[in-house]
Amino acid sequence: MTPPAFLSDPGVARIWDALAGARVVGGAVRDALAGRETADVDLATPDEPEAVIEALGGAGIKVVATGLAHGTVTAVVEGRGYEVTTLRRDVATDGRHAIVAFTGDWRQDAARRDFSINAMSMARDGELFDYFSGEADLAAGRIRFVGDPAARIAEDFLRVLRFFRFYARFGAAAPDRATLDALRGGIPGLGGLSIERVWSELRRILDAPDPSAALLLMDRLGVWAAVAPEAAAVARLAGLPANAILRLAAMLTGDPSALATRLKLSNEDRDRLVRLLATPRISGSDAALRSLLADHRTEDLIDRTWLDGDADARRRLSSMERPVFPLEGRDVVALGVASGPAVGALLRDVRQWWLDGGCIADRVACGSELARRVNLANMSAKR
Repeated sequence: MTPPAFLSDPGVARIWDALAGARVVGGAVRDALAGRETADVDLATPDEPEAVIEALGGAGIKVVATGLAHGTVTAVVEGRGYEVTTLRRDVATDGRHAIVAFTGDWRQDAARRDFSINAMSMARDGELFDYFSGEADLAAGRIRFVGDPAARIAEDFLRVLRFFRFYARFGAAAPDRATLDALRGGIPGLGGLSIERVWSELRRILDAPDPSAALLLMDRLGVWAAVAPEAAAVARLAGLPANAILRLAAMLTGDPSALATRLKLSNEDRDRLVRLLATPRISGSDAALRSLLADHRTEDLIDRTWLDGDADARRRLSSMERPVFPLEGRDVVALGVASGPAVGALLRDVRQWWLDGGCIADRVACGSELARRVNLANMSAKR
């Protein structure tokens, strides 16, 4: 295996200089073993938070107390943040939150993590600490809970969705019966979670390179219907790029606004989802595509070609500039038309003529057509 990039990361090196007993933990180790890049590097240490703050500060490293009650601080090195967390054990859990106590036992800390592939840690010299066979599970594409699946889900029901997030990215082996039963049994607990946490996990599932198998399993177990019943067509993802909103739109069978409201999508995501379903199907000649471009956003039309499976239209749209109607109300007024409804009516008529012609007519041609219509209107008024 190529040595993980974090072993030569200068920011991590500075933290290790200050906290010799720290290890890189969780996702960074998992991704390194899987040969994938990772954006974040988190570390853990047996030192308690006050000692961590003192050691990092003494090394000239800026420290931000981002989650001190849970033993987490952020070390900022040259503008990049690294979370450093004191080893913990769970004292009590309620399905959403945990009360923790600090510990010096690495295995005890690893035992509270959700899946074996997330429970590994690595020391500065590259030694891997793998208490629950996470490396073997990763190689086999096996997403396995640390300990009893039902008990781990009862500690935090979000783990139902987290299972599918990791299954979508790393899964290859079918889950065992105990895991399937635990996932199904955890569905009622999803209703007690904040919708923000739910959508965060759903988005990560939908953003995976190919979440089809995960979504089909979620659907079979009844998990997907519990969190996104308006998007029941889970088999429609074939060939779609890795984009959560586009994939959500493809699966929609209900009201997009209702789904957006329930999931508390951002205004940007909600508007895109609603526009996608309101955008007409793409078809026809280049002239027809230009007419569509004049009235719809380029990105919405391209999104629509993904939903319709029209690669040719997508290719043509990608090379087109969005046409802009070259006339304004002042051009009508300049021809002697009094301000008022007639100005808008003439503009709409000429714009429709421009659209019907494939949006090719330039300002001079559109101006001539406008003058012709104004003259006709004047002649009619004199009769």
